[in-house]
Amino acid sequence: MARHLRILHTEASCGWGGQEIRILSEASGLIARGHEVAIACPAHAPIALAALEQGIEVIALPIEKKRLPGLFAMRALLRRRRFDVINTHSSTDTWLVALSCASLSDAPPLVRTRHISTPIPRTRANRWLYGRATARIVTTGEAMRRSLIDEYGFDGARIESVPTGIDTALYSPGDPAEARAALGLRVDGRVIGIVATLRKAKGHHLLLASLAAMGDDAPDLLIVGDGPQRPMLEEQVDRLGLRARVRFAGNQTDVLPWLRALDVFVLPTLHEGVPQALTQAMSVGLCCVTTPVGGIPELADDGESAVFVTPDDVDALTAALRRVLADDALRARLGRNARARRVAGFDRNAMLDRMEALFRSLAQRHAVRAR
Repeated sequence: MARHLRILHTEASCGWGGQEIRILSEASGLIARGHEVAIACPAHAPIALAALEQGIEVIALPIEKKRLPGLFAMRALLRRRRFDVINTHSSTDTWLVALSCASLSDAPPLVRTRHISTPIPRTRANRWLYGRATARIVTTGEAMRRSLIDEYGFDGARIESVPTGIDTALYSPGDPAEARAALGLRVDGRVIGIVATLRKAKGHHLLLASLAAMGDDAPDLLIVGDGPQRPMLEEQVDRLGLRARVRFAGNQTDVLPWLRALDVFVLPTLHEGVPQALTQAMSVGLCCVTTPVGGIPELADDGESAVFVTPDDVDALTAALRRVLADDALRARLGRNARARRVAGFDRNAMLDRMEALFRSLAQRHAVRAR
């Protein structure tokens, strides 16, 4: 029987979204398979509390910024405890781990997971970080993997695409009226929604502008999530006179009932990796309106399992929403196809199989070299 692995995940971000949810899903899944898993993160980060609630070990470190206290704390942790592999998830913690490992004689292999397709500065330092300092790079979609190879010239043999898998048995269709009643929402009328961190790149401001353009035909809008853009979005809601139609639900540990309350899921994102909320919405059987950026075309086909609109185009978004809201049969067909696409696609066990195999391979290779 293969021995268990000692795995350290690191996350510098103090936000909450699909990235943090994937880390927790991986960690809890591999713990259930008999491995030891810990998450190093700032003590006040939302992922810390969520991890503790799931019985995952949390190591509180001051790593939210690239500063010496964080570097010293990370290095001290790696000297004090032995891990077989480290999986980093944000730029800041990747740098702190890489520099710590570079100063240690027997540091474990580093796996860098890239969750989003933000540009990488073309510097010698980043060439080192994504080259010699990193044993493997994992992307959450093939488009991101190809970008690292084609645009940045990174070694494709060291980059793997491991899509985020979800539990399609859990994320299944439900009764919208029942979900709305349980959440204290108005049962009748059309409801659209977005589940995403409130950052400009997610396109909430475009969705609000589209809602205003629809006038009296506008549906109600649920905004699930929180983030730095909330004050600006609240001001936009008031300026456009949408307060009666828009509800800010904040962060929700369980988004399933909120998804089930919707007629249409909307994600007018400007750049993406492979958005977990979209995979969840598709699995719930929702008609989805989104943009063909990042890894989204890997998840859905335009006109078959989703409706794609041009990024940063309020008119196109408005037209698409009018069309799907006016056509019950179209929404139902797109929702059925979305559900079928997700059930036949990459599930959580497939994600865990791939990550477990990668971690074990790197740990075994490191052990052989250390002899």
